[in-house]
Order: sequence, then structure tokens, then C-alpha cells
Amino acid sequence: MLRFCFVLSLTWLTTACGQRIQPNSNMSVTFDWQGHRGARGLLPENSIPSFLKALEYPILTLELDVVISSDGQVILSHEPWMSADICSKPDGSPVSKDEEQSLNLFQLTAAEIRSYDCGSRGNSRFPQQQAIPVHKPSLNEVVKAVRQYCQEYHRAEPFYNIEIKSRPEWDNIFTPDPATFAALVVTEVQRLKLGERACIQSFDVRALQAVHRIDPTLTLAYLIENTDGLEQNLQKLGFIPQIYSPYHKLVDATLVTQTHAQQMRLIPWTVNDTNDMRALMKLGVDGIITDYPDYILLMP
Repeated sequence: MLRFCFVLSLTWLTTACGQRIQPNSNMSVTFDWQGHRGARGLLPENSIPSFLKALEYPILTLELDVVISSDGQVILSHEPWMSADICSKPDGSPVSKDEEQSLNLFQLTAAEIRSYDCGSRGNSRFPQQQAIPVHKPSLNEVVKAVRQYCQEYHRAEPFYNIEIKSRPEWDNIFTPDPATFAALVVTEVQRLKLGERACIQSFDVRALQAVHRIDPTLTLAYLIENTDGLEQNLQKLGFIPQIYSPYHKLVDATLVTQTHAQQMRLIPWTVNDTNDMRALMKLGVDGIITDYPDYILLMP
């Protein structure tokens, strides 16, 4: 089965993350299956083992979250602090809710961040997740590990959907200001020579606007969880991104038609039910972000 997955993925990876293509009415070679935080349903999120696990399945794109360390490194983490739900301190004791935000990644060096274990405790939300010790890696570490894996298993390199985790209330406290944040991420993407394999996504329009100013050729995905509607959200952003990425419950046939009419790809998040996956594919979405890349093998 693994051999089948690798061969299938080699075919799928010929299409760029943000390339404008004819919208799909069902799954095809251009359908963009994305592993959310790697394979969060199976292994600890945003960790190297999780991303490598995702690559065992027909994943086109690895979805991941980034924050910034005190020494300016691009670090993978969903929160800009050590989450009490999954992380343990260097002495092995669990991080508590009362102290988690004091363990601010923006105030810790990459080396200090590495000393925390965010996998051994597992995740109560994902009972199938295997608990193993992992650290929050840098984007550089992840890309290096993925490239080595792909070379070893003769798998084409995946695409990288990189979420800038910024909010106005976090500015200069938990994260840099959006312009600085965007510049650090774009610089790292360029240094790693990700090119068309990189897609930058965010809920924060300020971050997307900053990336667009720095390099208008980069693929951008606009993450949506509000009910304001497509027109109002695009007005807020100020330009049309290559990808519109709403919470999957917000997707209907009208939204599919509207996004495709404006040459955007529609890739909803985070879909962890096979019936929902099939319904979305029938509607004509262009990809699906999921915590369970193994579910892809159950699709038609």
C-alpha cells in the first residue's frame, strides 16, 4: 500500500499549490489533499514525525503553523506559547494552564523551545494519536527532514501551506508586528528555495497583505471562520488570493461557484469525517485539509 501511495503522489505533485487550474467537480490528479499539522490525528501536531507520517499517504501538501522565536527563527507551533494541553517542561512536569502564556515562544530562543516536549502526553482530542516525545521544530528542520525522506523513498517533494499565526492583540507581545513577521517568513521561504511549493495562509488580513507587498508572486490562502460572506471578506483583504480556505461547515454550492468564478481555489479546513469529505468533493472543492491523511485511502 505504501508503494502505491508514493507512486500516486509522484503524479499529483506535478501541480503547484497555487496554480490556477480548471476547478474540479470531483477528485482528480489535481485535488489538493493537505495533512493538517502533518498527521495530527495519528502523531503529535507540527512535529517532524507527524509530517513524515503524512507523507506515507497521498498528501499533496503539508499544512503547518509558524511563530517566531526570540532569536528570529521561524518555529512550528499552533500557539505562540507552550500549550498546557500537550507540552511538558524540560524537567518533565506538565505545563499548567496558569503558566502556559508565560512560556512565550517570542521570548524564548529556538534552543530553549527545543528543550520542551510536546508529544509524550498525547492529545485527549485525538485518541488515535500515538504519544511520542517531540519538540517544536524550525521550518528549516522540517523542510530538511522532508527532503531527506522524499529522496530516500523516491517521493516527489510536497508543497508547504504555511500559516502565519498572528492576531492584533498578540502584536509585539507574542509575535512580531505583521510586517516583520511576514518578512521573516518570506525570507526563510526564499532561503529554503521553496518557490512555487510554498503557500502562505493566515486568518489575519494584515499578514497576507504584508506578504503580498513583499512578494506578489507568492501563493496566498485566506483562512476564514466568520460568516461575513465572500464579498465582504475579499473587500477586507483588498485583493483576490489564489486560495479561499473556509471552515468546512461554511461551504455550500454557492460558495464553490462564487470562488471559482473569481479564479480562486476552494480548500476547506479541517475535515475529519469521511462523509463530510465525500459531500465536499461532490460540491466541487479543490482540496481538503484533514488531520487524518489515512482517510484519503477510503475516498472514491
